[in-house]
Amino acid sequence: MAAISHILLELAREPGHPQGDRNHGYHLYLPLTEDGVIDVAAYERSRSSCRVRRFRPNEAEVHGRVLHGPGGRWFFDYDLDRDTDNEAGFRLGTERFVPGEYVSVREDDGKLHTFQVILVRRE
Repeated sequence: MAAISHILLELAREPGHPQGDRNHGYHLYLPLTEDGVIDVAAYERSRSSCRVRRFRPNEAEVHGRVLHGPGGRWFFDYDLDRDTDNEAGFRLGTERFVPGEYVSVREDDGKLHTFQVILVRRE
């Protein structure tokens, strides 16, 4: 099985959150290449270990899976019986998960939000 990295994302500055929000984000568990890009081949070998935990103020933490879909699309699925809860990563397949970089996620409110990579630790 491939080495999985723990990635912490926190909401970056945006309207309504001029300082960002340390209490709104994601814990991702994914295999990464040496340069911090999702390792697709390793993902295929270790899908069951690729997961997400979403945290937000005043909400219970939600757990799900990170899935790789058609056209190279990546998304977070919290309930395998419903597609309406899925959140899509924007170009996650080409983003670098290294501290200080930014990634975007279309959350369940339908809006694209930017998150800063805070931590990457190989598990």
